[in-house]
Amino acid sequence: MVYIMRTPELKEFIRQNNHLFWYIPEDKKEEISDELLLEIFLNYGTLNDFIQLKRLLGINYLSNIFFGLEGRKKMNYYPEIYNFFYLYFGKYAQGNSES
Repeated sequence: MVYIMRTPELKEFIRQNNHLFWYIPEDKKEEISDELLLEIFLNYGTLNDFIQLKRLLGINYLSNIFFGLEGRKKMNYYPEIYNFFYLYFGKYAQGNSES
């Protein structure tokens, strides 16, 4: 089993948004992968949720997760969500100096 280190702030953020993780057992919510965490917040969270997640994990880390997705995992995003964040991360993350 891989143990995922979570900061107290991130654990609290997950608890505050418990309704987004309704299908995950209570004792497993803090152990979900960062890929799933990002997917849930991009697909089902609010813009404020994303801003908070970005503050907690960093835009470059989130961008690396997003652009590192392959195959079926990439298709778990709604098409309009994927397109928006593809453009967003492309512009504001990974050292892009246009922002």
